[in-house]
Amino acid sequence: MTTGAQTPTSLGTRPRRSRLRTFLPLGLAAWLVLEIWLLTVVAGAAGGFTVFLLLLAGFLLGSVVIKRAGRRAFQNLNEALQRGTPPSSGGGSGLMMLGGLLLMIPGLVSDALGLLLLLPPVQKAVGRYTERTLDRKLRAAGPGSLGDAFQQARMHRPDGKVVQGEVISRDERGDDRQDRRPPLTQ
Repeated sequence: MTTGAQTPTSLGTRPRRSRLRTFLPLGLAAWLVLEIWLLTVVAGAAGGFTVFLLLLAGFLLGSVVIKRAGRRAFQNLNEALQRGTPPSSGGGSGLMMLGGLLLMIPGLVSDALGLLLLLPPVQKAVGRYTERTLDRKLRAAGPGSLGDAFQQARMHRPDGKVVQGEVISRDERGDDRQDRRPPLTQ
């Protein structure tokens, strides 16, 4: 049975890996080596028990920060829902949670980055930079990108072939028959 999709002529070639997929494992390995090296240097200078107490304090502080940031985000969401307005994007709860998570990860470099993210000026700067970068990327995205991703569907067959299709709602088909199920809300 033919699907109408063209099969690739060279089955032995693999698609090129993106830079992120290439350098992310190398970056994580370098970070891990740096963390271990720094922990051994500090343990040699101040003692192993001091390093243990630093890591424990970082974990406890990170858990408190994540709990407070989560509670603040939940309160903002509740207040916005009670007012009937969309929740505000400000507050930096996401960056505070990221800072708390970095504090909870064992290591001194991650603790330093986590503590930096808890400072309000750093949160504002990182938030503005992230917002500008995301806005620029979304403006540069043309047709066939994220906007069309919800209109396209792909089905992977057992033989590995990809069948592309398009999602068509009832309104686009011109289907005028009534839905036999009652509405969920009155």
